[in-house]
Parts: sequence; structure tokens; C-alpha cells
Amino acid sequence: MSWKILLFGVINLICTGFLLMWCSSTNSIALTAYTYLTIFDLFSLMTCLISYWVTMRKPSPVYSFGFERLEVLAVFASTVLAQLGALFILKESAERFLEQPEIHTGRLLVGTFVALSFNLFTMLSIRNKPFAYVSEAASTSWLQEHVADLSRSLCGIIPGLSGIFLPRMNPFVLIDLAGAFALCITYMLIEINNYFAVDTASAIAIALMTFGTMYPMSVYSGKVLLQTTPPHVIGQLDKLIREVSTLDGVLEVRNEHFWTLGFGSLAGSVHVRIRRDANEQMVLAHVTNRLYTLVSTLTVQIFKDDWIRPALLSGPVAANVLNFTDHHIIPVPLLKGADDLNPVTSTPAKPSSPPPEFSFNTPGKNVNPVILLNTQTRPYGFGLNHGHTPYSNMLNQGLGVPGIGATQGLRTGFTNIPSRYGTNNRIGQPRP
Repeated sequence: MSWKILLFGVINLICTGFLLMWCSSTNSIALTAYTYLTIFDLFSLMTCLISYWVTMRKPSPVYSFGFERLEVLAVFASTVLAQLGALFILKESAERFLEQPEIHTGRLLVGTFVALSFNLFTMLSIRNKPFAYVSEAASTSWLQEHVADLSRSLCGIIPGLSGIFLPRMNPFVLIDLAGAFALCITYMLIEINNYFAVDTASAIAIALMTFGTMYPMSVYSGKVLLQTTPPHVIGQLDKLIREVSTLDGVLEVRNEHFWTLGFGSLAGSVHVRIRRDANEQMVLAHVTNRLYTLVSTLTVQIFKDDWIRPALLSGPVAANVLNFTDHHIIPVPLLKGADDLNPVTSTPAKPSSPPPEFSFNTPGKNVNPVILLNTQTRPYGFGLNHGHTPYSNMLNQGLGVPGIGATQGLRTGFTNIPSRYGTNNRIGQPRP
């Protein structure tokens, strides 16, 4: 197979050389645009040779997914180069419209039939798997759509032609025939009326047909290189994922990612969370059998349910639950002067104004925040005095703030709690 590809490559080089010389002698840019299709055939043969080499290679530790992406890269490069050649023809044609040279038709028709024969012979003799797949999977070009419309009308008259023209023709064969037809019209118009501008018009038509044919293939191969999921398999993949999530022992399917590895091959990875009592190997076998119908290279990670429910604590509270581990006092600068504070209302004292109607001892407004942590291991008593506590006794249960003469307290009903955290007022007395 490889020697056959090399033989066609050598013949292609010889044919391309003759065509370029005839393009120079005839001064025809339309024949030059058609010769670029022959150069594209050379790229197609190189892609076919790369595809044959890829089938002989096996995955390695460095390239764990194999070398299938080389085919995709070869197709993308070939189609992009063909489009660049079409843009070059469009540029040259725009310059020729300003000053149209004389076209010699001596070898114009001969070069057309030589290029057409070689292109068709190459396309029909060698099975180019990458380009065959791309031409079927990519979206149709505008040339194919117009020819399909004409083919439906023609097949309505002659039903036997439906096997040739429908559902859609091979884009490479179609552009070869269309380019040869444009050159034949050019030859006839120049021979009859010396209408040299038709050569430039034919070159523009061939360039537009080349660009329109290669662009969908470039888009498709570019999406494969970007590791996207083909749109036509997204629905099937969603259906398989739903089936996998309903398997016995499967709790959740997440982090699924599927992408196109090469032409006709998908790769993917998925995480499956199962029950603790489920059999990992059994679940792995079922998941692989379900997804392997679409995904040829699959990585499945199975892990068991690791959710731990918090236990409910019951019983007496530990002795040191309410105690802090350290004893620190962090002083904060005073918010207001000590002389301006009223120890009863915790508001600035105004001699000229009567006391406020409601006086709240609100810590945090005029009281400096103090963090006091207790190092004692003695638990605080939970004996709470729910009776009514006189307002005068509440003033003696406040927080002693350094720098303030008066002691500001909190309104609280806790009478057994010491007046200051971190200190023990019952010095010298035995602990209960």
C-alpha cells in the first residue's frame, strides 16, 4: 500500500511540474487555479501515507492515546493550505481585472484534461480514509447543495441517476468536474470572441469553489483538534449516562468528559460513586459495557460513598466546654472619654439636659471591647436564677474595663456567673 502511494506521489510531482510550465506559457490564471487542485492531491497522498503509518503504530507511554491525531492535523493543514492558495488566486485575479493580459489557448485545453484525468484517477484508485471520513461527516458546501438541488430535478426525470448524484456527490470529484467545465467554457469563449476576461472570471469561480469546499472540512477537523464533542453523538451520550446512573449500586455519575480523539473515535473519562456494599468490579464492567458502544477509549474511576454522617451527642456536657484554653486581655483604645460617661445610662452626660427617658446599658457602643479567656478548669454552674433581679444589683455584675473608673455591666439574669471572666472572686475559699 505504501509503495502505491509513493508511486502516485511521484507521478503527481511530474504532472504538477508540466502543468505549472503550461500555466506560464498560456498566461492563464484559471489553469493555475486548477493546478492548485493537483497540488492539493499531493497533500492528500501525504495524508494517506500518514494514515497508513498511524495504523502500524501502537500507543506508547508518551502518547497514551496513540497517533490518531496526526491524521486530523494532516487533514486540517491540507485544507487550510488549499484555502490559502484560493485566496492567492483571488488576489491575482483582482489585479488582472485592472490590466487583463492576453491568454494563449494552445495548451489550455490539454492541461485541463491532463489535470482532470490525474485528479480523478488518484481519487478513485487510492482509498484515502481520513478525507473520506471528513467529506461525509463535515457539513455540505454550497457547491454540493446547488448540485444536489439540480440532481433531484434530474433524478425525477431519470431515476437511474439517483445512485450517482444522491444523496450528495463526493466534494473532490465535484470540484474537479466543475473546474474542468469552467476551463472548457473559458477556452471556447477565448477562441470564438477573444474574450480574455473570462479567464479571470473562471479563476475566481474555481477559487471560490475551492474555498467553499475546503472550509467545512477545516472547521470539522479544527473542532476535532480542539477536543470537542461531536454534536450528533451528544444525545446518545446523554442517554447512556442516564442508563449508567440507574445501574444497581450506582449513586452518582459526575465529571463526565467526552471528546473526539480521531476520525471516528471518541475518548472519555467519568467518575462513578457507588454504595459501600456494591461490588466495584461488577459496576465497572456494567459501566464499561454501556459506554463502550460509543466511546472507544474510556477511563472510569470508581469510588465508594465516603459521606460520614455526624453523630448526635447525648449526655452531660463536658466540664471544659464553656472554658477557653487561654487567658488574654486585649485592650482597645477608648471610644469616648471616661469623664463623659454616665455609669447608669452608658450615654454621655449632659448637665444641661435631663436624663433620657429610656436608659439601656448597651455594651459595644461606649464600652471598650475586651476579650477575656478563662484558663480555669472549673465548670460554670448552670443554676440559673430566673427571678427578678433588682436594677442596682445588675450594675455590680459588669465588666471591669481598664481605664474607666466606673464598672459598666450587662443586664443579665445570671447571678452565679463571676463578675469577671478569667478571675476568681472567691479567693481563699474552697471550690464546690
